[in-house]
Amino acid sequence: MKCRHCAAPLHAPFLDLGSAPPSNAYLAADRLDAPETWFPLRLLVCHACWLVQTVDFTSRDALFTADYAYFSSFSQSWLEHSKRYVADMTERFGLDAASCVVEVAANDGYLLQYVRDAGIPTYGIEPTASTAAAARAKGIEIVEAFFGVTLGETLAADGRAADLIIANNVLAHVPDINDFVGGFAQLLKPTGVATFEFPHLLEMVSRNQFDTAYHEHYSYLSLTAVERIFAANGLSVFDVARLPTHGGSLRVFAQKAGGPHAVTPAVTALLQTEQDAGITTPAFYATFQRSAETVKDDLLSFLLAARRDGLKVGAYGAAAKGNTLLNFAGIRPDLLPYVVDLNPAKAGSYMPGSRIPIVAEDRLRADRPDRILILPWNLRDEVVAQLAYAREWGARFVVAVPSLQLI
Repeated sequence: MKCRHCAAPLHAPFLDLGSAPPSNAYLAADRLDAPETWFPLRLLVCHACWLVQTVDFTSRDALFTADYAYFSSFSQSWLEHSKRYVADMTERFGLDAASCVVEVAANDGYLLQYVRDAGIPTYGIEPTASTAAAARAKGIEIVEAFFGVTLGETLAADGRAADLIIANNVLAHVPDINDFVGGFAQLLKPTGVATFEFPHLLEMVSRNQFDTAYHEHYSYLSLTAVERIFAANGLSVFDVARLPTHGGSLRVFAQKAGGPHAVTPAVTALLQTEQDAGITTPAFYATFQRSAETVKDDLLSFLLAARRDGLKVGAYGAAAKGNTLLNFAGIRPDLLPYVVDLNPAKAGSYMPGSRIPIVAEDRLRADRPDRILILPWNLRDEVVAQLAYAREWGARFVVAVPSLQLI
């Protein structure tokens, strides 16, 4: 395999989680008697451009299917984040009824509903039929396709160029990152702006967030790598902000090369921060494997001790990161009998690989577990507040990442 950006040979390991099925390939009950396809889950780092990436074993069409089960609207904190974003961008860039806002990977319309409500013309681009249908049900126009240079050129030629393009948590999800980024350069108006949000590699390593590795995440991104990728594909970075979302993310602001926006000091400062952390040195990537293995060992020890001591344990949040953790640790229903999730597209199905059943929240009230393992640790505070009633029977909450903690 060669680097998906610069085509340099790849040989430097970053993380090896064994093998697992795709993290969003939830199983219906009638599929439990059938085999699952597991793929190796290995990450390498390119020593030429410092892009961290999965080793390719499957295509995007096998991962982002018509029944894709991730719906953004089931997190209240994410909806609030999206609403604030729309208000901030509207004010900063003077968006109004004469503007055009496009979201790439619009999912279920979680964000564009706020653009629509502000009276700004908008449409989304979303390749998965399940989420595209949910967005259309909200009254949002969706172009149901994968995005890249060809689609960007076609839409621009049809008079649908954008003043603002939004790309939240999608840059890491594309196998051909050059084609994807090049599409923004085609679709933006000459003075347009594109914003990209993605988990920050620096936070992934410093906070031991190894469970954010899964097959749908083709790339793991630093500003150092992103700036190079953008420059090679017709975009320039002019601002960046650090966000608390998804355990620590970046919001990168980009424009067409030669665009009107001056580069802010935040860009230089963050590039220096990454440099100081060693992100362009092999040593930065050398110890991550052992950190991941420590989490696995500690979680297994906790669950085995709970079973020995007669404690009931349930889990909350059938998230992709949870699937990575459970499959890496080899956890099955004998140690974790169920996972609660609010998403009706997941309830009644089973976690891929581990085959742990996904149930509705009323299971918690009926079962009254002693410990509740929160798999989406990035939503820890939201989940603890939502399930505060479990304290009434003495339940305690548990997170495994970055280290095992009882709350």
